[in-house]
Amino acid sequence: MRRALFLAETKTRYTSPNPKVGAVLVRGGRIVGEGATQPYGGPHAEIVALRMAGAKAKGSTLYVTLEPCAHFGKTPPCVDSILRAGVKKVVAAMRDPYPLVKGRGFQRLRGAGLTVRVGLLEREAAALNQSFIRGLSAGRPWVLLKAAVSADGKISPPTGRSRWITGEKARRRVHEIRSKVDAILVGRKTAGKDDPSLTVRLPGYRRKDVWPLRVVLDSGLSLDLNSRLTDGKARTVVFTGPAPSRTRQKALEKKGILVFQVPLVKKMLSLKAVLKNLSSLQVRTLLVEGGGEVHQSFLRERLVDEFAIFISPRILGPGAKAWLGGDGLEGFLLSPLLKNVKLEQVGPDFILTGQRKG
Repeated sequence: MRRALFLAETKTRYTSPNPKVGAVLVRGGRIVGEGATQPYGGPHAEIVALRMAGAKAKGSTLYVTLEPCAHFGKTPPCVDSILRAGVKKVVAAMRDPYPLVKGRGFQRLRGAGLTVRVGLLEREAAALNQSFIRGLSAGRPWVLLKAAVSADGKISPPTGRSRWITGEKARRRVHEIRSKVDAILVGRKTAGKDDPSLTVRLPGYRRKDVWPLRVVLDSGLSLDLNSRLTDGKARTVVFTGPAPSRTRQKALEKKGILVFQVPLVKKMLSLKAVLKNLSSLQVRTLLVEGGGEVHQSFLRERLVDEFAIFISPRILGPGAKAWLGGDGLEGFLLSPLLKNVKLEQVGPDFILTGQRKG
C-alpha cells in the first residue's frame, strides 16, 4: 500500500477533477503490475496496473489507494476490468466519497466473491486527496493562498514600480504550483495593474483541457478587453455583481470569457458564491494569487485551507504596500494558526508553507 501511495503522489499529473490514485498488483509475494491515474480522461490506476500485469493478474491481490469506481465516466468502470482479470482480493485504503461510487465498488466486488479489506493507511490516502475530499464534503474547492513578500511583509515599494520581488527559482516554483491546481484567482486591481497571463510556463507543460482556469473578481465588470486574460490562451472566468452592464458582459462573452453573476455581501462579491460556482465547474483546487484586498477577504471569511508565502530577503521599508489589504485582519483571534509548517530555501528566497489549523 505504501508503494501505491508513492505512485499516487509522484506519478500522477493533471488528474483533476479525478482524485490521485495508485495501484499495485501482487501475486506470489511479487509485484506483477502497478500504475497511477493518468491525466483526466485517461485510464485509472487500476487499469494501468492490470495492463502491466497481463495474465499474471489472475489470482493476485490488488492494493489501491481509493475504492475502484463502478460507474461510467470518461472511462468504463474499473470494477469490470478487475473482475475480468481474475483478481481474487482487493485491499483499499479508503472508500471513495464521490456519490456515484461511495461503497458501490466494494459492494460489486464482494458480490462477485472477492475478498475486500478497507482502511489500510487510510489517513495517508485521505491526506493525498484532501482537495478532492474537501470539494465533495464542503461543496467548494480547496483554497491555496500564495503571496510573494519582502522580509518586512510588503509586496511593492511606495512607487509601485517593482515587478518581481523574488528571484527566478522562486518564480519557477510558482509555476510548478500553478501546474497542480485547477484555477488561479486574482482581483480586478491586480488584473489591471500587473496584466498577468496566469498561465503555466514550464518546459513541456501540456494539459488537454487548457486548465488551469483564470478567474477574476470584477464587481464593476471593467476588465480590459485587450488584457492578457482575454487572449484565449486559457479559459477565463469573470465573477461580477448581480446587475452588470449588459454591453460589457456581451463584449467579454464575445471574447470567449464566461461571466458569472454572484450576490454582494457588504458591497463585496460573495466569496462563498464564487467558490460554489467554481465547484460546479469541477474546480477542486483554487490558487488565490492576490492582490492584498483579495487575500484579506479570503482570510477574513476563513476560506483559506493552505498557504504558500514566498519571502524575499529584500527590505522595502515604510510606505511600501503590505500583502494584506485594508486594515488587515481585525483582531489577533482572527489570525490563522498554521500546522504542518515548512520553511524551504529556494535560491536566495524562502517559501513558507502550511495548512490552516482547525
